[in-house]
Amino acid sequence: MSEATRSIEVNVPIEKMFDVITDYKAYPEFLGGLGMVGAEIDSDDGDIMVVTQSVKKMGKVISYTLRYKLERPYKVSWTMLKGQMMKDNRGSWVLEEAGEGRTKATYAAEIRFGMLVPKALIKILISKELPQMLESFKKRAESI
Repeated sequence: MSEATRSIEVNVPIEKMFDVITDYKAYPEFLGGLGMVGAEIDSDDGDIMVVTQSVKKMGKVISYTLRYKLERPYKVSWTMLKGQMMKDNRGSWVLEEAGEGRTKATYAAEIRFGMLVPKALIKILISKELPQMLESFKKRAESI
């Protein structure tokens, strides 16, 4: 199991950050540099969303389906329903008001990959791509 937790402070109110995090269809627009190539909302009942996402890694498109629980405006958590190359993917975004219209966003994830995923790739995902992903969310929230 690979685990990672990182926080970032964003210069937007908590509700706006929550909206950016839960705008799954827009992910390819601002996470494309990290390989996000698709996001389809399979179901949405307001508090629970099921989303199939696709990323391109090592020249291969990998899809996975996550069940998101939305607790507006402070938390989004997820569990994996199915996925390629992953055995499990669960985590959360926790949002806290940081004063003066700012939000502290903490991302935590636990991902268990299949045996065919090299440990070097997992290390890159955690050490390099996670900070880039957080910066992409920050830039998106602060620009719209």
